[in-house]
Amino acid sequence: MVAKKPKIVIIGAGMAGLTAANKLYTATSSRDLFDLCVVEGGTRLGGRINTSEFGGDRIEMGATWIHGIGGSPIHNIAQQIHSLHSHQPWECMDGNSDENNTVTIAEGGYQLDPSIVEPVSKLFKNLMNHCQGKEKDTITASNGELGVGSFLREGLGAYFGSVKEEEEVKGYGNWSRKLIEEGVFAMHENTQRTYTSAGDLLSLDYGAESEYIMFPGEEITIAKGYLSIIESLASVLPLGVVQLGRKVTKIEWQQHKDEDFMKVVVNGCCSRPVKLHFCDGSVMHADHVIITVSLGVLKAAINNDNDNDNDDENSGMFFCPSLPSFKVEAISRLGFGVVNKLFMHLSPSTQHEKQHFPFLQMVFHSPQSEMRDKKIPWWMRRTATLFPIYKNSNVLLSWFAGEEALALESLNDEEILNGASTTFSTFLSHYKSHHPLCNGNVSSDKKSHKNEVKLSKVLKSKWGSDPLFLGSYSYVAVGSSGDDLDIMAEPLPKDNNFEPHASFPLQILFAGEATHRTHYSTTHGAYFSGLREANRLLQHYHCVGIIN
Repeated sequence: MVAKKPKIVIIGAGMAGLTAANKLYTATSSRDLFDLCVVEGGTRLGGRINTSEFGGDRIEMGATWIHGIGGSPIHNIAQQIHSLHSHQPWECMDGNSDENNTVTIAEGGYQLDPSIVEPVSKLFKNLMNHCQGKEKDTITASNGELGVGSFLREGLGAYFGSVKEEEEVKGYGNWSRKLIEEGVFAMHENTQRTYTSAGDLLSLDYGAESEYIMFPGEEITIAKGYLSIIESLASVLPLGVVQLGRKVTKIEWQQHKDEDFMKVVVNGCCSRPVKLHFCDGSVMHADHVIITVSLGVLKAAINNDNDNDNDDENSGMFFCPSLPSFKVEAISRLGFGVVNKLFMHLSPSTQHEKQHFPFLQMVFHSPQSEMRDKKIPWWMRRTATLFPIYKNSNVLLSWFAGEEALALESLNDEEILNGASTTFSTFLSHYKSHHPLCNGNVSSDKKSHKNEVKLSKVLKSKWGSDPLFLGSYSYVAVGSSGDDLDIMAEPLPKDNNFEPHASFPLQILFAGEATHRTHYSTTHGAYFSGLREANRLLQHYHCVGIIN
């Protein structure tokens, strides 16, 4: 009688899932140890990596940056497969911003002098460096559970209390010096919201920020697209290993050793302990399941009613029995936010040459201020920047986070075109540079001397409303800690002493960016987590000699 090979099913064909599959297959292919399968609920590979095109340029709807090239496994793969160079223009091919072309403009079209902007910008950078552990013992933080937002505002308050009274600024309409400084500070806060996915920095845990590790070196984008990394990882897998359109609705597993062992022993033949149910009514049995779905999907799963049969295609995933309390509590405490990108194409023009659009930093009045321009929609007011995706591109990009990002998803293209054009035209109404504005597609009203930004089409990401993701990436929320990220990585089942289950160990394993304590929210964190879980299974089957 031929021994049955262990069946390993990986849920999700994103970075974590395909990294785990790649490792398990390449480490054991010559020995054919496992029956391996990757099931993906969507119709494409990549998960939160989604390379696309817009206006003839290669863009990223999801993950965009290699965050530091020093030691990054993503950078190493990109080098190996020659993905860092391309003949086709790509997003941010010339870096994150052109400092020589950065302009900061306050609502109403007032271009701010660097002497006003730079001190507050430097203050914000120093405060964030302190949060992230880059500067120690220079600033005293409050005790207790503190959000990064509270710490930043304490720092701003201390700054206002320490600076000597300066001469009031002139030529900025209804903007006073203090209002400008507060607005510049808020602009940097809004950029930080997109970095972290925390809709409100008050909810971002101060203590955990210093645990997050950055790789050294520059941050770059991938010329041939982030999807090239995914395709490389998947390319080694035999045809049929990855199955698209296979949405899991229910995961049955064996929690209690003795009674469940009796359930899965039929006529002396031991069955596989995990049973997966799919939206089409089919089922699959496995010895081990690596779950790589987003934290947003896990949050929805623990809220689902276990009495629901979940056969509907639009129903969420749930566990039977429910996940243990320690896992549920960690999932609940951690933060998972929404960040979206809005790409905008400048209207074609035959009247102007192709010229240079600035890297625009926008300083808004407070949403509650009576001085705000009522024509600017509320969902634009916490957007910090607008810039071409590379020098002289006709494609512009802005980032959104939190409730504004969710609102963006519900708007139609016409509403977005009108709201964005109104906003940007207001800011650039009096803008003057060494280059006529801009890329040939911003018209100038000679009578009023105002510039008008005309947009022809838009493309937005919609991570918050996509049922396969329900958000963008994780953060450590106030009330949570790095310990919860470690708990996220714990396999199931565990007994009360957190020892591996004797009868059916490692039934459910967890990977994904939200399971990595120091590299959460990143593609390389997802990569590391996929390797971790693959190696956990290789060690379990005594394949230690082939683990890298």
